[in-house]
Amino acid sequence: QVQLVESGGGLVQAGGSLRLSCAASGRIFRVNTMAWYRDAPGQQRELVARISSGGRTNYADFVKGRFTISRDNAKNTVNLQMSSLKPEDTAVYYCYADKIQTDYGWGFDYWGRGTQVTVSS
Repeated sequence: QVQLVESGGGLVQAGGSLRLSCAASGRIFRVNTMAWYRDAPGQQRELVARISSGGRTNYADFVKGRFTISRDNAKNTVNLQMSSLKPEDTAVYYCYADKIQTDYGWGFDYWGRGTQVTVSS
């Protein structure tokens, strides 16, 4: 069974930095695109950043220049380095993988349980 487990959330002051990590566990052969989404209070879930298996990245406009997504295909991990954090970045951050290949074949739409990031002003 495949699981995505996030870590690294917490409380930080505005202007500070945090690094989120997500590890996919299970009998995994390959992970396709991985991404970070967030649920901010009173808002719909939104894409923060994504990275393809080949390393191509996309960012939401509101994090460009502040956040960096990276991954390690050998370890099936994805990271989100967040800098210059703002109070409006406060949200639950979720790790996501669109396709994962295991010895049972391809599975789709995997989500972690989320990690809370709180930015104080």
